[in-house]
Amino acid sequence: MDKVKELSEIVRRSEKIVFFGGAGVSTESGIPDFRSVDGLYNQKWDYPPEEILSHTFFERHTEEFYRFYREKMIFLDAKPNEAHKKLAELESEGKLTAVVTQNIDGLHQMAGSKNVLELHGSIHRNYCTKCGKFHDVKFILDSVGVPHCDCGGIVKPDVVLYEEALNNDIMSKAVSAISAADTLIIGGTSLNVYPAAGLVRYFHGKALVIINTSPTQMDSSADLLICDRIGSIFSKI
Repeated sequence: MDKVKELSEIVRRSEKIVFFGGAGVSTESGIPDFRSVDGLYNQKWDYPPEEILSHTFFERHTEEFYRFYREKMIFLDAKPNEAHKKLAELESEGKLTAVVTQNIDGLHQMAGSKNVLELHGSIHRNYCTKCGKFHDVKFILDSVGVPHCDCGGIVKPDVVLYEEALNNDIMSKAVSAISAADTLIIGGTSLNVYPAAGLVRYFHGKALVIINTSPTQMDSSADLLICDRIGSIFSKI
């Protein structure tokens, strides 16, 4: 059977689909991923991106962190692609129960998805480290150097940096959603980032689908494996 038809059939008979996605979901919207040949990790900076995007670097070199963050992590012109749109459609039809994402761009919500579990936070939420006041992403972009709140405190993005723990509540909800799913679709992720990638081990449903342009460590466990761009595939189902 044609793989797109096979995926369509799996979706048709599923009642509780959970989607687990990574950077590859947003590359078709023009947002570069971290680990591909053209990704952030292969571009030259004064420090390695892994170091810049760490809690220690944020604390010690806050202005340099924000120079990188504004230029390389915020893409407000990006629009949802076919993958984001199809997932929102499946949720509105009552077939998809949750989107579990490693992305911080907010494109799933922009496409209309409601139950989005953002494992690594969001560029659209920023908080004062002193008083806790919320600031939107425009506040970060419009500020110069280190953004400060009215109270004088430094404003920090609500994104999970290296050395920081994932949100326990979000993790718990993700485990519950994946555990209860009858179908898990993994897309646009190499499953190399932990602890996020470990969540897929909680799936014990009927169909495991993996859609990615490169191999993942779960390929041998997949009921359906598609080596392609997820937006391209989702546009056909």
